[in-house]
Amino acid sequence: MSGWDRRAPRLARWLVAGYAVVWAVLAVSPLDRQTWLLENLLVFGFAAMLLAMRGRFRFSNLSALLMTAFLLLHVVGAHYTYSSVPAGLWIRDAFDLSRNHYDRFVHFAFGLLMGYPLREVALRAVHAHRIWSTVVPLVFVLAVSSSYEIMEAWAARIVDPEVGMAFVGAQGDMWDGQKDMSLALLGAILAMAVTAVSRRATGREPYVRWLPA
Repeated sequence: MSGWDRRAPRLARWLVAGYAVVWAVLAVSPLDRQTWLLENLLVFGFAAMLLAMRGRFRFSNLSALLMTAFLLLHVVGAHYTYSSVPAGLWIRDAFDLSRNHYDRFVHFAFGLLMGYPLREVALRAVHAHRIWSTVVPLVFVLAVSSSYEIMEAWAARIVDPEVGMAFVGAQGDMWDGQKDMSLALLGAILAMAVTAVSRRATGREPYVRWLPA
């Protein structure tokens, strides 16, 4: 067991182990292996970032739960390709929608679930205070979301066109990228609003009671 594993709080170890099991199961026979590999660049990049941060910054259990929830949503989308996730198809057919909106849901979830971990980094690592502890997460969510859309666009141009289009998942919507970025920002705004309500009610930052021992 590595030094990082020994130092990691118990909940974090369970979350990593649980996610690894789900990831391994969904790595078997994905709908489109090439699209799955492209989608998992996000997972590999996120894992590399956490490894780089080891020993320097430890997220609270609250942030760990939020980040794991987002990654689980993403790994499902990677397995089926976002436009073919069964839950999204069922909702599309049940409500007579024009497309599978699972990808839109996950972009919103990115802002909603990753907004607070970014706020925690802004407070504890960057030492941003007052309005900046709210602005920094919002700007970062929008920056990451727009960077991801740019990466998708170039992937669609560089790789096999069919694979690229499956990766982008626009489903015929010319404004898909702009809508995805807007939803991510909306999710982050909602996360900051919930945080503000929680702080007003409890008198402290939410992560405080969730810090690992």
